[in-house]
Amino acid sequence: MTKLDRYDVKILEILSRDGRITKSKLAAAINLSVSPCWERVKRLEQAGIIQGYSARIDTNILVPHNPVWVQIELKKHNADSFKAFEALVMQTPEVTECVAVGGGVDYLVKFEARSIDSYQRLMDSWLVSDVGIERYCTYIVTKMVKQSTPTVVAEDFL
Repeated sequence: MTKLDRYDVKILEILSRDGRITKSKLAAAINLSVSPCWERVKRLEQAGIIQGYSARIDTNILVPHNPVWVQIELKKHNADSFKAFEALVMQTPEVTECVAVGGGVDYLVKFEARSIDSYQRLMDSWLVSDVGIERYCTYIVTKMVKQSTPTVVAEDFL
């Protein structure tokens, strides 16, 4: 485990909010000169703490889509069934998020479909596949209330 000091945590806090900040502005924000600040950023990248930088793109401007959340319960609860389902999820580009959960269902899956009809056709193909879905429940997203990525908060580490 990589030991983080207050400078590292502050770097992570700033980069989690603004990944496009310049080296000099980042260094000034944490009260270090540019070279030591940038060495810290590189060390955090090499340690895998900073995994990359990306842009948040409003895909609705490019191609309208319908986000759909689905609860899925599998027929069998064994390693092979979970592995088969997760492989199907990984090869389905319309799936943008999938988490295994406890508490009555096995997975929560987020689809970004071009239409509700295209989502349902995809789900129908999953149902007749050998992946073993017992039941599913679809939730159509009617309004995005909040969407963000987690930010690092210095108080959590110090």
